[in-house]
Amino acid sequence: MDSKARDEGPGPDELRGRQGLEKLRALTHLFDQAFGIPGTKWRFGLDALFGLVPGLGDVMGAVVAVYALHVARQLRAPGVVQMNMLSNIAIDALVGTVPLIGDIFDFVFKAQTRNLALLDEWIGTPQTTVRRSKRGLLLLPIAIVTVFAVLTILGVWMLFIFFSWLMSLASGAP
Repeated sequence: MDSKARDEGPGPDELRGRQGLEKLRALTHLFDQAFGIPGTKWRFGLDALFGLVPGLGDVMGAVVAVYALHVARQLRAPGVVQMNMLSNIAIDALVGTVPLIGDIFDFVFKAQTRNLALLDEWIGTPQTTVRRSKRGLLLLPIAIVTVFAVLTILGVWMLFIFFSWLMSLASGAP
C-alpha cells in the first residue's frame, strides 16, 4: 500500500478486500486445515480429499487461488507479494501433477495457507514482507532449475533401468 492510500483511508475496493480476507480465511481453513488426525498436530482439508479425484483437486485449488489473488488486489498488496503468492500456486500446481507425490505434497505444502499467511504478514509488517517476498522471488529460479534438474536425472535413471530390463529380456537373462 502506498502512503497516499493510507492517508486517505481505505477505499471501497480495500474495504471489500478486508471483507474478502475474512471469507478467504474461512475458505482456507476449510480447504487446508478443516480436519485433524487424532494424536498428531497434522491437519488437512478438502484440498487433500479433492486431490484424490484426478483433476478435481487442481480445479478447486485454482478457484481458491484466484480468489486469494483477487483479495490481494483489492487490498492493494504490492506486486511482489502477489508474485510470491503466484509462485506458491505454481509450485503447488507443478508438483501436484505428479501422481501420489502431488497428493502428499498438497498435504504438507498447503499453498492456500501460505498465501493467507503472506497476506496477513503483509498487513501486519508491510516493509518486512515486501523485502522477504523479493528475496523469495530471487530464489525461485534457482528452485525451479533444481526441480527440473532432479526430475531430468530421475527420468534418465528410470529410462536406463527400463532399457537395461529390456536388454535383459532380449538376451534371455533373468
